[in-house]
Amino acid sequence: MARNTLPSITAGEGGLNRYLEEIRRFPMLEPQQEYMLAKRYHEHEDTKAAHELVTSHLRLVAKIAMGYRGYGLPIGEVISEGNVGLMQAVKKFDPERGFRLATYAMWWIKASIQEYILRSWSLVKMGTTANQKRLFFNLRKLKGKIQALEDGDLRPDQVSHIATKLNVSEEEVVSMNRRLSGDASLNAPIKAAEGESGQWQDWLVDEGDDQETMLIQQDELDDRRAMLASAMDVLNDREKRIFQARRLSENPLTLEELSGEFDISRERVRQIEVRAFEKVQKAVKNAAAERANALQPVAS
Repeated sequence: MARNTLPSITAGEGGLNRYLEEIRRFPMLEPQQEYMLAKRYHEHEDTKAAHELVTSHLRLVAKIAMGYRGYGLPIGEVISEGNVGLMQAVKKFDPERGFRLATYAMWWIKASIQEYILRSWSLVKMGTTANQKRLFFNLRKLKGKIQALEDGDLRPDQVSHIATKLNVSEEEVVSMNRRLSGDASLNAPIKAAEGESGQWQDWLVDEGDDQETMLIQQDELDDRRAMLASAMDVLNDREKRIFQARRLSENPLTLEELSGEFDISRERVRQIEVRAFEKVQKAVKNAAAERANALQPVAS
């Protein structure tokens, strides 16, 4: 799956138009087609099958890449980096897990594009905190939700809202907003071949869930994982080991195995497991309640 086997993007809007036209010619795959192609590549390293999987998802890459047009980088390079992430996803995709390639590949594509942007932007270094990176990539989305779409500085209440949502300082929000001014719009008109016209977003078809929904779901999953990891701090070493082995492992250990490991009865292992679960459950509920309270608007 060498990169030069894929359609290329030449400089300029005309080159992008031609690229979008070209990738629309690749057929979308039915679930069974996708499954069989993935099986052929997974089991036999069939490069033709891999190529079909990649080309059928180039529109997904283009759709995701268009969401990063406002970072001042050539859109062709952004798409190319997303294609690299797509190829990595195809290599690692396991068709037996029961979900579509688009769902799995979305995160590889997004990660590849974001790494490219972070490498390219002198304003955001790889050493920046996770919260600052989150601000970098989520400021536009939050501005859209609060209808802060005008050019120029945000209002103080808008700055405060965004800072609270992303757990960064208000100064960081103001600074980042000024750096990221001048977004390009997905509603900008384009003229295609044979007299067709429309907007950028009309050309970008995605067979999976919309990006915002998937990002929200991933954020929620990350939050739950973070709360669980924090909640496990209430356990002692033995409780943590038994809880992880029984409740969090893909291949849970039996009571008998843990009984031998700790030289205690199986019933005692079961009691520790139940107690550890109750302690973690309580800690997670408390953390969720604290988080909900922190996000409540302050009454004026």
